[in-house]
Amino acid sequence: MATFYNQATLSYNNITVSSNVVSGEITEVLTVSKTAVSDAYSPGEVLTYAVSLVNSGASALTDITLTDDLGAYDYNGTTLVPLTYVDGSVQYFENGELRPAPSVTAGTNLVISGITVPAGGNAMIIYQASANEFAPVEVGSAITNTVTADGTGTAAVEASAAVPAENEAVLSISKSLAPCEVAENGQITYSFLIQNTGNTAESAAVISDTFDPVLSGISMTVDGAASNAYTYNELTGEFATNSGAFTVPAASSGRDASTGACTIVPGTVTVTVSGTI
Repeated sequence: MATFYNQATLSYNNITVSSNVVSGEITEVLTVSKTAVSDAYSPGEVLTYAVSLVNSGASALTDITLTDDLGAYDYNGTTLVPLTYVDGSVQYFENGELRPAPSVTAGTNLVISGITVPAGGNAMIIYQASANEFAPVEVGSAITNTVTADGTGTAAVEASAAVPAENEAVLSISKSLAPCEVAENGQITYSFLIQNTGNTAESAAVISDTFDPVLSGISMTVDGAASNAYTYNELTGEFATNSGAFTVPAASSGRDASTGACTIVPGTVTVTVSGTI
């Protein structure tokens, strides 16, 4: 809604007087709102957006165009776009009824054209975009993308939606054995490498394993330091670390110097268990 002001002057006999100031408001016929269905994002995750257009006028608004900036932001003088449109994901509703998909052009911006908003009615456009390599991953980061609706006979209106980066640990584990060949009553060592590609450290993870053949006289290290934070059954070979026995640090993130793409270096911890067969 826009407010305007106006004032008149009266001139006579080399005298000029001013009138009072009057004001008025221009009511927007077309309004737009935007909602992000997803609460947070991780790298590669698909986000869903819903854009609602409402026409308060007595005539239908035709040939409306939506332009979404896909979260574009400046990084060291370069414009980076953290969202990639998911081809074929647009759905278009008029007064709640599904209509054929409008024209879509995806590039630096997402442009959806040929939308009609019925008189006294609404249109809803739903589409998806994935968080790409330019989506920031640090704690406190967010993607904010803005959509602009424009068309003949109506002023351009815009709306934004912000989705924060997911604050979580994302763990994986790999296991190795040394040596691969061992004589009876020989000693072997199992190594567990835990990696964290998330932006939050994790200290409650538990490693569970059942050693077959059963080991005796086991010992454990965490990143080379001896630890007794485990339980072990020498009859069954069941092994488990205690909760809190180790902390997997958060991944460190940075930027590619030439492209600005986000880079992730996993946080790691190595747990070893040695024993005699």
